[in-house]
Amino acid sequence: MIVPRDRMPLPRTFFDRPVLEVAPDLLGRILVRQTPDGPLSLRLTEVEAYDGPNDPGSHAYRGRTPRNDVMFGPPGHVYVYFTYGMWHCMNLVCGPEGTASAVLLRAGELVEGAELARKRRLSARNDKELAKGPARLATALDVDRALDGTDACAAGETPLRILTGTAVPAEQVRSGPRTGVSGDGGVHPWRYWIADDPTVSPYRAHVPRRRSS
Repeated sequence: MIVPRDRMPLPRTFFDRPVLEVAPDLLGRILVRQTPDGPLSLRLTEVEAYDGPNDPGSHAYRGRTPRNDVMFGPPGHVYVYFTYGMWHCMNLVCGPEGTASAVLLRAGELVEGAELARKRRLSARNDKELAKGPARLATALDVDRALDGTDACAAGETPLRILTGTAVPAEQVRSGPRTGVSGDGGVHPWRYWIADDPTVSPYRAHVPRRRSS
């Protein structure tokens, strides 16, 4: 059986590159999530790059911890973190082992399994909102900390895999500051998205939290 080129898994060498090369190249690729209820496929439309010890916005900026351990591992693995006491976010580790760089998956278009995503995203007003934002994406695909460390490039069955899909031409890729990143890390134009795609999330600058009196 001949597998169509756009359904072929991305090899580990794809992720074993600098994060600023991998991030825009992930746009248009297909993330496949296998669940007990069936598969879901998501076309990636928005991502953000985080450059480990070189990036104040990265979870790995201050070194290795139990929470960010997967970021230091081999490329092509999944890093999932829990935030604000209620949401999960999903990243793909890239670069040589030990560099701790990763790409946050911010938004995408459900191309398979939308009916399953709707059951998890009851507040979505339409299918374009099912995975419009990193927490919504993880919720729609049933991604939580149990998947932290998953090898998306493993041979055989795996709960998460990235397929070749169709790479987005450079003229359709836009870049700008990352959403909600403070300080020096907020100036980097390391958020990448597909121009005019309706599933891309709105940009929000960092707003300092007010301390309760």
